[in-house]
Amino acid sequence: MLRLGIDDSGRGPVIGPMVLAGVLVSAEVEKKWKKAGVKDSKQLSKSRRQRLAEKIKAEAVAYEIVIVEPREIDTRWRAGTNLNKLEAIKTAKIINALSKGFGPIEVIVDCPSNNIKSWQNYMMKYVDKNQDISILCEHKADVKHVVCSAASILAKVTRDAEIEKIKKLIGVDFGSGYSSDPITRKFIENHAHKHKKHGIVRETWRTWQEQETKRRQKKLTDF
Repeated sequence: MLRLGIDDSGRGPVIGPMVLAGVLVSAEVEKKWKKAGVKDSKQLSKSRRQRLAEKIKAEAVAYEIVIVEPREIDTRWRAGTNLNKLEAIKTAKIINALSKGFGPIEVIVDCPSNNIKSWQNYMMKYVDKNQDISILCEHKADVKHVVCSAASILAKVTRDAEIEKIKKLIGVDFGSGYSSDPITRKFIENHAHKHKKHGIVRETWRTWQEQETKRRQKKLTDF
């Protein structure tokens, strides 16, 4: 039986996309990956992730990467689709893309929601019917299952590459893109509004909204 692992990178940052990746692999290759050191991307160095990502892409039966840009996140959020729901929709998209022509498949998803059952039920609304698949959603799947570790590596490497593209585009180093990063917060304070047109910031995030409030108040004071 083939196994399909799905994981994300970049759910929380104020800058840059959220990335989801799915990896379809045979049991034999998954065992090889474990011996090769495939594990949760957070446990690996950047260079190690990049090398393993190339191995995963070369040896997987198939893989799928979905990049969700900040503008889509904001648009969906304003329409009532929060990040958990959006990730469920994109997860179903990966399942649909990688399940066609294969079967049976065991799908393992690193669940982003505290309520696993509710999240899985919502996701299943978008999964194509009549597929020969079984689905397991659980927390820390990227640590428990090598196939999900592989997906986490592809998602992380892809997001890192997208972040570097943004930095080259705007010519400013904004750090990791996470609100907890002082470099990112300084960028939001001093440069983000200038680069708003590029669609790199999640404008529905509190970090951005608080800074925009301060900016408007400052303009009124200056006036």
